[in-house]
Amino acid sequence: FTPHDVKDRDATEPNVLVDVTYKGKPSKLLLHADRNGFFYVLDRANGKLLLAKPFLRRVDWASGIGPDGRPIVTDAHGCPSDAANWDATTYSPETGLYYVMALEECVGKPTGYPDQTGQRFLRALNIETGDIVWEVPQPGPARAKTWTGVLATAGGLLFYGQPNGGFTAADQRTGKTLWRFPTNVRMKASPMTFALGGKQYIVVAAGPNILCFGL
Repeated sequence: FTPHDVKDRDATEPNVLVDVTYKGKPSKLLLHADRNGFFYVLDRANGKLLLAKPFLRRVDWASGIGPDGRPIVTDAHGCPSDAANWDATTYSPETGLYYVMALEECVGKPTGYPDQTGQRFLRALNIETGDIVWEVPQPGPARAKTWTGVLATAGGLLFYGQPNGGFTAADQRTGKTLWRFPTNVRMKASPMTFALGGKQYIVVAAGPNILCFGL
């Protein structure tokens, strides 16, 4: 995604595989929100690039992505510092939206370090256009090591951890908070779900503890 990467924009972000009707055609897709600030949609059957668009408002190191998938590099290298990281992203067939915890932040000059003015956002992206459909600003320090994953469920819910230690359920269509549990620790983990005895549960690691909630 970032040839000759010397700015720590390694593509450690997870890939999401979805089988959907994409622009009127049944497709097997790979969705990827990269640390370089671009959201990619690829046809995973043949490797063709279908979409590459910034999912941040501040991306200056490249003016775009060419049809060959390679970035069109500029002389500016400040934005972003980190756009996304190792935490889970998710897609909902209920809404057709892709969800990612994004960091709007640039590298300060001349230090080369993040400028400390960043802001995290939970964002929902339209996978056909790459447009931001809605976003929820996150509380807490942006630079804290608190990348948290996002989980969509078939019940129309979106679960994620907030940087300030809140585990939250939101409406997939609007981002509206429906429920919140204060963990009082910095959230780093990605939530997961399982069913047992006909009941669904949500589990997440919070600090040294494993928290389990019944739906």
